[in-house]
Amino acid sequence: MSPSPDLRYARSRISLLLAAAGMALFVGIAIGIHPLRPDLHWLDAQMSRYLLQPYGGWLQLAYCALAIAIVTIAFAVQAALAPSARSGGPTLLFVAGAASLVVTAFAPMDADGADPTFVGWVHGLSAQAAFLCVTVAMLVQSAWLRHDVRWRTRMPLALAIAMAAFAGLWTLVLVDDLPRGAAQKAVIAVIVLWLLVIWSGLLADRRGHRRLPGGTP
Repeated sequence: MSPSPDLRYARSRISLLLAAAGMALFVGIAIGIHPLRPDLHWLDAQMSRYLLQPYGGWLQLAYCALAIAIVTIAFAVQAALAPSARSGGPTLLFVAGAASLVVTAFAPMDADGADPTFVGWVHGLSAQAAFLCVTVAMLVQSAWLRHDVRWRTRMPLALAIAMAAFAGLWTLVLVDDLPRGAAQKAVIAVIVLWLLVIWSGLLADRRGHRRLPGGTP
């Protein structure tokens, strides 16, 4: 038995609010933590450096907020798409990426000059898994949008952004001469941009349903 229209609209509203709050909290903290750490140069320092104390707890909160936004949007877009446009693959990848992001937040990297530790190894592995899972999920989910007539017009932009994020990730991995901090933050910004594009599609989709006969005001 499928949920009633009122229940579906209530769920979509909660999903939109939760995802928006998660993205806003992440962006706000990720930007705001930089002036608190004048000892780190933003061009060279990767975000993982800001997870170390002091103020590392704030960025841990931001990572958790982003993970919640990723999972919320992943499930929300699956619910919004036509059955023929749904695939469990992107959702599983998004969940795996979000879980890896949380592990990254709470398994700190090794400090400069310190001996390698198991926790530092876990941090590096989970960070790579988070980037890879999320960017691949973005690509696959963007491609599936073409199967839904209501989302088809958003597919080119979503796919272009996903391709940019995927290319940026591998550029970061393969090119050693890049300023590591700026390059990594650019990839993160592109990922957040993709989430925002999908979020705006969910908002437009909800508004479109409300204008249909019998829609919830």
